[in-house]
Amino acid sequence: MTATPRTYWLEHAWLGTHVEPGVAVDVTEGRIAAVRTDTPAPPPGAEILRGLTLPGLANAHSHAFHRALRSTVQVGSGTFWTWREIMYATAERLTPDRYHALARAVYAEMALAGITTVGEFHYVHHAPGGTPYADPNAMGEALLAAAAEAGIRITLLDAAYLSSGFGRPPTAHQLRFSDGDADAWAARSSLLKEREHARIGAAVHSVRAVPAEQLSTVARWAEERRAPLHVHLSEQTAENDACREAHGCTPAQLLALHGVLGPRTTGVHNTHLTAEDVSLIGGSGTGTCMCPTTERDLADGIGPAVALQNEGSPLSLGSDSHAVVDLFEEARAMELNERLRTRTRGHWTAAALLRAATADGHAALGWDDTGTIEAGARADLTTVALDSVRTAGPLPRLGAETAVFAATAADVRHTLVAGRHVVRDGAHTLVPDVPGALAQAVQALRA
Repeated sequence: MTATPRTYWLEHAWLGTHVEPGVAVDVTEGRIAAVRTDTPAPPPGAEILRGLTLPGLANAHSHAFHRALRSTVQVGSGTFWTWREIMYATAERLTPDRYHALARAVYAEMALAGITTVGEFHYVHHAPGGTPYADPNAMGEALLAAAAEAGIRITLLDAAYLSSGFGRPPTAHQLRFSDGDADAWAARSSLLKEREHARIGAAVHSVRAVPAEQLSTVARWAEERRAPLHVHLSEQTAENDACREAHGCTPAQLLALHGVLGPRTTGVHNTHLTAEDVSLIGGSGTGTCMCPTTERDLADGIGPAVALQNEGSPLSLGSDSHAVVDLFEEARAMELNERLRTRTRGHWTAAALLRAATADGHAALGWDDTGTIEAGARADLTTVALDSVRTAGPLPRLGAETAVFAATAADVRHTLVAGRHVVRDGAHTLVPDVPGALAQAVQALRA
């Protein structure tokens, strides 16, 4: 992270409510020291960022190894549950070294897409068969190192995954996910240490994967550390049906009963909810992370994001299985999905969708001082070209609308983390050949 004071001149900057032309940003010790508007020309010595500069994007939900499934899982048909079998087979071939190589390349791909922070929902903890590595957090440490080498921030959401379903032990594939019980999970997770680029959070994989009487252990671990807590919630109707059969209530109601919901908690997907579920989630301040490209890829359905936000649930966005890595597409898809569902337009403004991709996403990951262009914030920035074949033509003052409804990850020109270029002019400064690194890492898992 940079310690050298620098000034960046932003040709156009999205300042949370509007696009401002000619903005000078002074950076000291990796944070924004001052934001100066009405700066029509670059100050002497300033580094010029042409295009539209946004706060760095936050990818609030990632499973890095799923990147190896891209295209492979598009052959034939099926459901979430048949997709899961292919995912298990890929997980079985992971080692700490292979996972490090793959995650480093995936996080570099994210940086190229303007993502400066990732929430890694991590559950592949042990060797195949469930035997712990000599370092019981070898896999998590591989992910933390991968993010550092790719130049981005990470919140490692260490997941408790203890059961294959309500009252059932883990399957053979799931043994490497399980610590046995929540107390053992907590003991292992407590060994993980935060560092400059990394926060440690917790996750309940799902209500089917953590016995009800052990949910409070995970919630208490996060509460004691003031750490973010994430949970896959009501992604599938089958999970809802099984939860009702086992406990006589919905997954959201079960989480509420055991103290999991709350302002530091984020439910991922929140797809198949009752009206009472929506009120429980929103009323408790629990966040919602929507992952539209994965939810449509897996044919999961369209979650009630508008109703959740209206009830008080902050929205964030994630690329989840990495069918694509493009937060602009995630933001766009959330609005366009809702248009298809309701046959009306304009459920969110472009500014609201950008907030989900920036400040609210960072807050969901425990980086409350990141995701805005203002004095005191971490100097994480993303610059989008306004002269590509997708973005050329609109007035610069409509840059937010252009970014959300026309741009793609391919339009990201620069990505800065703590005031340091991780991506400059579309090229990664730390990982010279990201496509090659991805191809090599994925091939290693197929060998």
